[in-house]
Amino acid sequence: MLSQSSINQVALRTLIQKEIRRFMRIWLQTLIPPAITMSLYFVIFGTMIGSRIGEMGGFTYIQYIVPGLIMMSVITNSYSNVASSFFSSKFQNSIEELLVSPVSNSVILWGYVIGGVSRGILVGLIVTGVSLFFTDLQLHSIPLMLLVLVATAMLFATAGFLNGLFARNFDDISIIPTFVLTPLTYLGGVFYSLTLLPDFWQGVSMLNPIVYMINTFRFSFLGVSDVDVWLSLGMMLLFNAVLFALALYCLERGRGLRA
Repeated sequence: MLSQSSINQVALRTLIQKEIRRFMRIWLQTLIPPAITMSLYFVIFGTMIGSRIGEMGGFTYIQYIVPGLIMMSVITNSYSNVASSFFSSKFQNSIEELLVSPVSNSVILWGYVIGGVSRGILVGLIVTGVSLFFTDLQLHSIPLMLLVLVATAMLFATAGFLNGLFARNFDDISIIPTFVLTPLTYLGGVFYSLTLLPDFWQGVSMLNPIVYMINTFRFSFLGVSDVDVWLSLGMMLLFNAVLFALALYCLERGRGLRA
């Protein structure tokens, strides 16, 4: 007879394997499109427009925007992987099998989140490799880069779980990415330094959580940031803790699962 701890370990490992196999099985749809999209960004914004802009923050424009573009791909793919996967399980009623099994809700949540983190990081590595065809990258702090990468992927994988939990149809899956994530990402300092903005808009930008992630990730590459790095790390940990607790609470209460 397996102990509860052993059951949870087996369940977690199985869920993670299922999630990874799900997006790897259709890698032409999940891994290649982000690389192509980011290549277009590198060509248009980095090479064509960047040559006219010149330097930003003491670096060439393409060097300056590469960390933000990598982070943008991580955010999008971590979020969409969990949102679509969990909603599909809910739509097919297969999530009920998990809910009635002797597996804790935290294991279910961790399984989906780690699956989303895996896809986000893998896409981020692919985009990083593609960027090397356009510019030379330097690394200011590898530990910080890995920490921000994992923390950001986890944050948006958890957010994607909440989206999938409350979505009523497949159209609901695209609402948040289209009307919330995309504007916040573009206004998060991917293509510009916050110091170029008037003081008022710099203050408004501080309300955008993605600003902290992009700037800290840029600091791990270039050693420059518009926001204090320690403040950014603290905000990321806070956002992660709040969203994870909220997702676990909703799952335990069955919010979004009951008709």
